[in-house]
Amino acid sequence: MNRGHFSTWVLVGFCLYLLLPLYWLFSMAIRDNADIVGGFELIPAHPTLANFAEIFSNPVWYQAFGNSLTYVVINTFVSLLVAIPAAYTFSRFRFLGDRQLFFWLLTNRMAPPAVFLLPFFQLYSAIGLFDTPLAVALAHCLFTVPLSVWILEGFFSAVPRALDEMARLDGHSFGYFFLRIFLPINRGAIGVTLFFCFMFSWVELLLARTLSGSDAKPVVVVMTRTVSASGIDWGVLAAAGVLTVLPGIVVVWFVRKHLVKGFALGRVT
Repeated sequence: MNRGHFSTWVLVGFCLYLLLPLYWLFSMAIRDNADIVGGFELIPAHPTLANFAEIFSNPVWYQAFGNSLTYVVINTFVSLLVAIPAAYTFSRFRFLGDRQLFFWLLTNRMAPPAVFLLPFFQLYSAIGLFDTPLAVALAHCLFTVPLSVWILEGFFSAVPRALDEMARLDGHSFGYFFLRIFLPINRGAIGVTLFFCFMFSWVELLLARTLSGSDAKPVVVVMTRTVSASGIDWGVLAAAGVLTVLPGIVVVWFVRKHLVKGFALGRVT
């Protein structure tokens, strides 16, 4: 076997290894609890869609999915809206305390979410924002905005400043240059940033669980409450797990080209 064939088989084996947990999750989602705990089955002998029907028919589940998507979209939008101009400022201008301010942004990302639970809880309870998707989205911004600024600043700094000067000499306004020239050049950076913001907010549990009650309960919280008097409902839990993977796949599909370019050129480690 030559090196090319060996590398191909290694790659195929690695892909199968990565897909095995997803396949096993899906196989559990189309079986009932008796089959799941009854014995090992590589291929389900009695597949069923009852677990998915339970999620789509139970308002607790589909409302939780709606709550999660709502605050994730809000968080991603706000993070990009704030981080893009901030990263451009850090990459193009030098001012007093700029490096210290940039480092302070990163220190917010270094702190564990548990540190901010009590302040957020008391603040949101006082202003009536508790148990809303907006509360969770704004709390996540404390972590996603610094990460977004750090990623985007690395990309923006790689764009020569001569491009700004050329646009100005050509008579373009700053708004035209920024929206029609600069941002399209950095599509890869925005794709990478969008990916990280979405993934962090989608899978984060601690803040989402503490800052939500019965109305804005996200799916990650509902998945931790599938224990009943009869035990854990493994089939429904697996079906919910399959459905929670789908939004991430959709995001990666739409930003896949920019994502690859961003990881190749950006400063993401």
